[in-house]
Amino acid sequence: MDISANKLLPIDNLDEYKIHFAVWNGEEQPLDVFVRDPDEWKGWNSWRGSRNDFSRKFIFSLIRYYHQTDKWLFGGIFEVIERNTDSYNVKLVALHQEYIGRLLIHYPGPGVRGRAFYLESHFNELKVAQLFEKPFEGEAFCGYENVEHGFSQLEAIIKQNKSDWKAALENVKGVYLIVDKSNGKMYVGSAYGDAGIWSRWACYIGTGHGWNDELTKLINTNGIAYARENFQFSILEFRSMRTDDQVIRNREQYWKRALQTNAFGYNKN
Repeated sequence: MDISANKLLPIDNLDEYKIHFAVWNGEEQPLDVFVRDPDEWKGWNSWRGSRNDFSRKFIFSLIRYYHQTDKWLFGGIFEVIERNTDSYNVKLVALHQEYIGRLLIHYPGPGVRGRAFYLESHFNELKVAQLFEKPFEGEAFCGYENVEHGFSQLEAIIKQNKSDWKAALENVKGVYLIVDKSNGKMYVGSAYGDAGIWSRWACYIGTGHGWNDELTKLINTNGIAYARENFQFSILEFRSMRTDDQVIRNREQYWKRALQTNAFGYNKN
């Protein structure tokens, strides 16, 4: 039986609210932003642009849960304290804070373009899909062979220090692939020594480029936002930490030859 979200999130004065359907903005998924940094997520609700989307006193925020169709994560209720030319001054209110990041809602969405709508037009159609025991912290480790994650997804995972991902990735050496989705160019890299793939990828999250020459030029020119928008990571091979480092280096060279990343990608050695 469907349970209406208004049973868990009762609101009396609906006409004082806009509902914010937060979706991919062309660079980042709001779910990744929410997991990575609460202040950044607050920024998604304070951004104004050229329109006065949040024209009412309160913002009822939902985050596109892109792992599943027609699902939204409750992101809290914000009060608009001040409206500036290009931003809002907002604060998170106490109402229903216990459900932030925990309540998953089933709803197709507004059906038209835009991010802000009158809450009363949608509120009674929101259905409870799931209630998590604790706020969502990012997806569980998917297995080495299933990693095909964007920079922003990995950034949220690594900054949250996700224990399942860290345990899996810091205990293997391997060869990985970065694909630039804007042009199809690829970079083959490897992780060996004592740190494993986790440490190597954490370096990319910190710098945007991992100190690879061609990627460094790219990020220095375009900023880390370019990596967030375009870089996708996967694992080509993973081996035990007991594997000799030279084996990993040899496999790295094999994949560079097989994928022709020296001639057509970002590898230069």
